[in-house]
Amino acid sequence: MRVRVTQLRARRTLPVGVARNLIVFLRFVSAGAGKRRRRIWTIQCMEKEKRTEIGNIGEFGLIDTIRETVTLYQPGTLKGIGDDAAVLGPTDLVRVVTTDMLLEGVHFDLSYTPLTHLGFKAVAVNVSDVAAMNAVPTQLTVSLALSNRFSVEAVAAIYEGINLAAAHYKVDVVGGDTTASRSGLVISVTAIGEAKQEEICYRSGAKVNDIICVTGDLGGAFMGLQVLEREKQVFLADPNMQPRLDAYPYVTGRQLRPDARMDIVHELRELGLVPSSMIDVSDGLASELFHICQASDVGVAIYEDKLPIDKQTYDTAFEFNMDPITSVLNGGEDYELLFTIDQKDFPKLEKHPDIHFIGHVTAAAEGKLLITKSQTAVPLKAQGWKHF
Repeated sequence: MRVRVTQLRARRTLPVGVARNLIVFLRFVSAGAGKRRRRIWTIQCMEKEKRTEIGNIGEFGLIDTIRETVTLYQPGTLKGIGDDAAVLGPTDLVRVVTTDMLLEGVHFDLSYTPLTHLGFKAVAVNVSDVAAMNAVPTQLTVSLALSNRFSVEAVAAIYEGINLAAAHYKVDVVGGDTTASRSGLVISVTAIGEAKQEEICYRSGAKVNDIICVTGDLGGAFMGLQVLEREKQVFLADPNMQPRLDAYPYVTGRQLRPDARMDIVHELRELGLVPSSMIDVSDGLASELFHICQASDVGVAIYEDKLPIDKQTYDTAFEFNMDPITSVLNGGEDYELLFTIDQKDFPKLEKHPDIHFIGHVTAAAEGKLLITKSQTAVPLKAQGWKHF
């Protein structure tokens, strides 16, 4: 069984084929100017397509297949895929470099993660790190470790997502590596970005009385993961059961295909505003605040009633008997931007529809506090994603 996106309408029945995996593809459309894109999805089953073994074309044949799909966007890329190394032109800007590795069974589950969306996400999480430095992504390399479960067509599906992300962020895929794996799929992406030296943001620049800002909404990706895991277990227990995903398009989309907030980086540049510190929300809001506090030697106070949460995230948390604020603070994988600004810069962002002011920076001795709706100060706890 293979599942693919068709029209913007959900079908009520889902035929079950012989494949072991249930794969749900999502399609994203804009919800209107200035609003976060909503995810509207539909599913349709089709017969399993032709399978070409990677061994039939070999490593170099696979590289040639990949190279034919890649488009270059950056004038600074002098040579991309096809030689012993990529060649990048000189620049007057400083460069940032970041790497993220995604491992099957640790960072993603192929029973509900479409390969195309996985490819997009592998790029997006790296671009998000570049965005957190207030830089613009320019090039990236992609390395794949593949078991014999994966065909040429599967690699093409991964690269379809990678190339969609490359086009979206205007970043060049300039190289990488491919090798065999005995323990599932591994994707390692290294991204390069650039900015003027005075535009670079670190975690270490937050100052007492700075305003704490966060983009978008939080907790959606975590609740999407809960939905997907639940429906996987239902499917494994009874393959004739229909997955109940039509009620959760936003949160499942947040989990399966996040979008790095390069739009915010470009807007900040247009406003001439450089945050005093910045980080992306990958491990959970509380964890990221702890990182800024440690690097800047400060404390923070954030307000429960200021934390941004989408209605579907809130309702889904309630359905799972979870505290919605817990998903906001500790969920992770939202890939929004968390940053601090000087109070004098507040008027520049005051009316921004997708930037939320959730608290302020305090002296380190005052600690890290959550001010509840009842005005009680509660110590923050970092309980987000743990890598080990």
